[in-house]
Amino acid sequence: MSSMTNTKIAEKFEQIADLLEFQGSNPFRIRAYRNGAKVIRDYPVSMASLIEDEQKDLTSIDGIGKDLAEKCQTLVQTGSLPMLDELLAEIPKTVLDLLRVPGLGPKKAAAVHKELGVATLEELKAACEAGEVQKLKGFGAKTEQAILGGLSIASAANKRILWIKANAIAEQLRTHMNACAAIEKFDFAGSYRRGKETIGDLDILAVSTDADAVMDHFATFEDIASVIGRGGTKMSVRLENGFQVDLRVVSHESFGAAMQYFTGSKEHNVIVRGIAKKRGLKVNEYGVFKTNDDQDEYVAGGSEEDVYAALGLPCFPPELREARREFDWAAAGQLPDLIQLKDIKADLHMHTVATDGKATIQQMIAAAQDRGLKYIAITDHSKRVSMANGLDESRLLQQWQEIDRINEDLQKSFHVLKGIECDILEAGGMDLSDEVLAQADWVIASVHYGQKQPKAKITARILGAIQNPYVTMIAHPTGRLLNKREPYEVDLDQVFAAAAEHGTLMELNANPYRLDLDDVFCGMAKDHGIPIVINTDAHSVDGLDVMVCGIQQARRAGLTKHDVANTRTWNQLQKLLRK
Repeated sequence: MSSMTNTKIAEKFEQIADLLEFQGSNPFRIRAYRNGAKVIRDYPVSMASLIEDEQKDLTSIDGIGKDLAEKCQTLVQTGSLPMLDELLAEIPKTVLDLLRVPGLGPKKAAAVHKELGVATLEELKAACEAGEVQKLKGFGAKTEQAILGGLSIASAANKRILWIKANAIAEQLRTHMNACAAIEKFDFAGSYRRGKETIGDLDILAVSTDADAVMDHFATFEDIASVIGRGGTKMSVRLENGFQVDLRVVSHESFGAAMQYFTGSKEHNVIVRGIAKKRGLKVNEYGVFKTNDDQDEYVAGGSEEDVYAALGLPCFPPELREARREFDWAAAGQLPDLIQLKDIKADLHMHTVATDGKATIQQMIAAAQDRGLKYIAITDHSKRVSMANGLDESRLLQQWQEIDRINEDLQKSFHVLKGIECDILEAGGMDLSDEVLAQADWVIASVHYGQKQPKAKITARILGAIQNPYVTMIAHPTGRLLNKREPYEVDLDQVFAAAAEHGTLMELNANPYRLDLDDVFCGMAKDHGIPIVINTDAHSVDGLDVMVCGIQQARRAGLTKHDVANTRTWNQLQKLLRK
């Protein structure tokens, strides 16, 4: 079967839409590509398999017309698209970087390109700093400042990709490398293994006595665009999306040492080397060695456990290796037993077709049961989020009546909480009345609008929600979107102090674009004694699968299952809620 996945096809169509909009093409044509990309990305069956089945007609899928169906077929069968190649030939490749700047968009990007000759992020920054951008029609000083503020995000997006995207590449590489008979053992290292929210490149370590055979096999990975370099035991490549992958072939006796060294972080390894030096040892990617005159005597290196044990240290979980608190915990014999995916009993933030979700309550229940969950909360948007068809009080109460009926049918085999994601209004206060919120099992408070308000104003809004006796949890508390939007200004010290006082929980939103709270703030919340709730914010059945991203972030924060509220049964969680 073709390697052209639904995600890859969707990315190609989204790129076409951006380029067409950049050129000022027909809005209906642009919309067709954007809608088609969304349909294909979310479609449960691979386009490649449908195309290979001659009985299937892609135009029978709502949102896929004849033109898009033909382009899908071309992509699946050839791996490329002439129309996209032509568009890319007409527009300098660096111009695509402009489209990543938050607040710019294809139309404004086209304006600065055509009227100011701007073709790179560096030129855009210079034009903003010279005050040239604000002079353009439809821009102004505020827009210019917003563009300057967004340039760092665009630069980061060029260099780093979300962990979940790196994971998809890693899984493809794992399948590919598993087919190489010359490999005895292999794994991934680097920031990907540490679970960082964005990844700059992938590191692969393989054990083999035939490095050439391993590298030859690696070179046949179909997404490789170019080979950056190849030596005796190391090979670096760039993939079609510009992402770099480094392969190193090592010996059995060095595999653990190489894993420890290349997993990092650099800061963690500096401390490890310092500890080794105090013991008369040295540690590098080849092993741990005792230094005797000019001779180095091999001590350990086959496994990470052996490497750390030789230094009198426990084997730190990769997610903790950031030179923050892990060495203090180890010295005190208090290295935390980190939370695992299997510890989660509930997902308490999700949306249905009642607002902007793609599945019914029943479908979300079935998907949650398939994933081993014991209960969920249905938390559709409140009415302020009009673009998502948010629920007013009447529709919400009707939904809760439906949930009551569903729970009767479930007969305690599974439980559905009557919930709501209620907006914190721009002027303060909640989007729904206390009279209605009092009838809920689970009330989430969220900031979706007014995110550019001053710090004091946003903080006051969130503090007001925390003080509301019916609010259970604050969702995605900083509002950030990785590689897309900076967090809004909020005083989390005040927020955490109030949450601890009022018994309000804090969310770690597992959506890979959010991961909000981040790992540092999750650790701060733990220090305040605030239980964290790890939720997917799922808008579809598949959306429940991003829980793994939240677990990873929680592990980086040093959280155990006791620090996370939804590792408890519903009866246990009710006792935790002090409100």
